[in-house]
Amino acid sequence: MNPFKIGIISDCLNLPFRESMEKCARLGADGVQIYAVSGDMSPENLSHADIVERRNIIEGCGLTVSALCGDLGGHGFTRANENPDKVERSKRIVDLALELGTNIITTHIGVVPADNTTREYDALHSACDELAEYAHSCGAFFAIETGPEPAERLRRFLDSLISKGVGVNLDPANLVMVTGDDPVKAVTTLSDYIVHTHAKDGKMLKQTDPKIIYDFFAEGGIGDLRMGDYFLETPLGEGSVNFDAYLAALKSIGYKGFLTIERECGADPAKDIAKAVDFLKNK
Repeated sequence: MNPFKIGIISDCLNLPFRESMEKCARLGADGVQIYAVSGDMSPENLSHADIVERRNIIEGCGLTVSALCGDLGGHGFTRANENPDKVERSKRIVDLALELGTNIITTHIGVVPADNTTREYDALHSACDELAEYAHSCGAFFAIETGPEPAERLRRFLDSLISKGVGVNLDPANLVMVTGDDPVKAVTTLSDYIVHTHAKDGKMLKQTDPKIIYDFFAEGGIGDLRMGDYFLETPLGEGSVNFDAYLAALKSIGYKGFLTIERECGADPAKDIAKAVDFLKNK
């Protein structure tokens, strides 16, 4: 029996809130991950009554919130001058997550530098320690998404943090598409920290420094760099992620949380998400 719960990033459906929840339920999901960084779902735009209404909609559809996505974009937390505002906004997303019934907040933090003596590393370390401590004080986890660096480097960074309120959102596709790392091995490397996962697949087309890729997204495009030359996100089972081995590795470490489907592109994301639900349920 499959021990995992299946989630869907509801924003991938591009529907109004209630309709997206209803659609996720019809597709057979157990839960949803929701972006909470802008628009109607950002903490600053939600009253207490709004939050209660949204939670009632979610629960009325028979769903739970697997996690909130608190990715504030840019260069993550690697720029010290930007961090006071980003840290405070991230804390408010932690508060919102708890009100919506989840204690997991996922985000990209920026690329963890290989050199731990740089200013970028210090800024990143300080911000993550503060956020992890705040999350821990609330019984929550600030979950860092994999991809910008190899799992071994991320593990060293996590081990260096003081607080236990830090976790990992393991995205296997990011590892194969950008870093060239093995998601199966990453499960073992990061086993003590995994609190949430993404079900996503893809292929690396051309190897490059992951920092170049993430700087491209942070800065809204760099010169004539074309992402399609470097990687391709695919429907589940059509990329380079060995899902049989990957899911077996998650089972071996006792993970029983969410496999949350993320489909960021494609002509018909809803169709691909429906296929992904079936794909996972048959594993």
